[in-house]
Amino acid sequence: MPDLFLLVFLTMNAGLFDEHIGWSEERIELAEGAAVLRGFALPLAAELVTHIEAISAQSPFRHLMTPGGQRMSVAMTNCGGLGWTSGTGGYRYTTVDPLTGQPWPAMPPMFLDLAARAAAAAGFPGFVPDACLVNRYEPGSRLTMHQDRNERSDQQPIVSVSLGVPARFRFGGQGRDVPPKEVPLFHGDVVVWGGPSRMNYHGILPLKEASHPLTGNLRYNLTFRTAR
Repeated sequence: MPDLFLLVFLTMNAGLFDEHIGWSEERIELAEGAAVLRGFALPLAAELVTHIEAISAQSPFRHLMTPGGQRMSVAMTNCGGLGWTSGTGGYRYTTVDPLTGQPWPAMPPMFLDLAARAAAAAGFPGFVPDACLVNRYEPGSRLTMHQDRNERSDQQPIVSVSLGVPARFRFGGQGRDVPPKEVPLFHGDVVVWGGPSRMNYHGILPLKEASHPLTGNLRYNLTFRTAR
């Protein structure tokens, strides 16, 4: 009877322990070369958020404009040798933050290590990103379906880390006519896509009102890329 009680208790309260257990090695296949690694970044989550705060103190979050003149609902900044930015001149990578006139903050070593380990776990060893786009989502923020195509080569994967409030991730095909899959992303989840799925369309549905003990009502996303 005590063993049965313990099993029932753990089953009913499993969510309370997720952040202390770390990566469960649960893997959700989205397509060939694309997978969600549940909780992969959980052991580092608090430190990752601390680094995000330091990065944004040096290069503040800002809402960019699309080439068509629309204000993006997601606020962003960057770290690494290159930073992704947008404006009437188009989407591009720069070595200098246009807002501060200074180089983008250096990418923390633990960012590089996490990205490399996640890529290897998904089947892409040797990943060395030179750019990390940091997105900040507030309630209602969304990311429309798009391809990551501003990099000089599509031979390296994309590694995307979720922190804070949950979101619904959409992952489609290489044409807009392919119905996308939808999967929830939770605090500490990492999505990796590359190889035959590198140019697949993807996006985030509008963020719902929620709260997380580490980030409040915000969701942060780290997107690692090899831009050169």
